[in-house]
Amino acid sequence: MALYEHVFLARQDLAQAQVDALAEAATKIVEDNNGKVVKTETWGLRSLAYRIAKNRKAHYVMLEIDAPAGVVAELERQTQINEDVIRYMTVKVDELEQGPTVMMRKGDRERGRGRRDRDEAGGNTGFGGE
Repeated sequence: MALYEHVFLARQDLAQAQVDALAEAATKIVEDNNGKVVKTETWGLRSLAYRIAKNRKAHYVMLEIDAPAGVVAELERQTQINEDVIRYMTVKVDELEQGPTVMMRKGDRERGRGRRDRDEAGGNTGFGGE
């Protein structure tokens, strides 16, 4: 069987219980079609880069799946029908990540470190005219 990562974005006005129910429904689809959900991660309510269907934020959920290709087609078909899901993406991977993903590890994120180091060294501050 093949390995997949399936990420979907749920509407911002849903309660966490409803988001968990969406993840359980996706898990049920996979398991009913002889697949297996290895791991489920809820990344929480996060801001979107741009507005999607009047949503500025979305609940992010990631499923790691071990299943045949037909299962993924059915999962995507069901996800596409669901009005609570505003975007989804499924990617085939060579191996599943062990432990928590990068989105769940807080210490690994070093956003803007290069800029901060450069600014402290007297580099560009981001304002023009220097």
